[in-house]
Amino acid sequence: MTTIRETELPDLLYRGKVRDTYDMGNERLFMVATDRISAFDVVLPTGIPEKGAVLCQISAFWFDQTSDIIPNHLISLATEQDGISREIARRAMIVRKAERIDVECVVRGYITGSAWAEYRREGTVSGQPMPAGLLEGDRFPEPLFTPTTKAEIGHDEALTISEMENLVGSDLTRRLSDVSIKVYEFARDLALDKGIIIADTKMELGMIDGTLTLIDELLTPDSSRFWDAEGYAPGKPQPNYDKQFVRDWLDAQGWDHEPPAPELSPEVVEKTHSRYLEAYHKLTGNRLS
Repeated sequence: MTTIRETELPDLLYRGKVRDTYDMGNERLFMVATDRISAFDVVLPTGIPEKGAVLCQISAFWFDQTSDIIPNHLISLATEQDGISREIARRAMIVRKAERIDVECVVRGYITGSAWAEYRREGTVSGQPMPAGLLEGDRFPEPLFTPTTKAEIGHDEALTISEMENLVGSDLTRRLSDVSIKVYEFARDLALDKGIIIADTKMELGMIDGTLTLIDELLTPDSSRFWDAEGYAPGKPQPNYDKQFVRDWLDAQGWDHEPPAPELSPEVVEKTHSRYLEAYHKLTGNRLS
């Protein structure tokens, strides 16, 4: 796993679960997607080789594809000409500084994960009543906007639309919902043509010069559930290209989702690594250099 050499970088501004952000001055940030991986909002002690490069390159792909729907913070991908090593450059982008909106904009196209668990308990998803008889993995008639809090430490918590309106206002809530669903629907259709079902995703947005803007990462195997369209069949867990394999393995170890997390086995690391690379190839048509 590649070690990020901070001596080559500007001042560290913020260390997230997966990304390290550095201040370049002039309202610009240097954002490095590391090989760290989180599950259930906990950073795991074992990283996934090449993961940072995959996240960086897939995000750049989607920022380009969705720029006609909403602006994003990407200025450019990093290069060795920025005075850093090739290994850091592959994982990094230069972005505009934004005023982050402290809500995770989650869009669900299919019932799975925590939505499936809530449905089995309550017959609802994010508090919204759902039809009886849904199977795990069924597609919703229309995508659902199910926001959560943006926790710096610990677990994100589900928000009702009313709670979100109390946090950021009704107008901004509506704008965030509308644009998140538009981005999801565009990406869902494009990915499906390439053999991947995007079951759900989460986005972060902020304001730059008064303009609503996509920030952080976009439609990666970390922030989304990517299913193999060829093997899709409701009523069971789906073959995937994301970190669900890691979540399932952790649950099988009996982990309670609180730190510290167990070390991943070499087999889990290798399978996750290969799935991330395959997701990148399927979506972009390129192989990671």
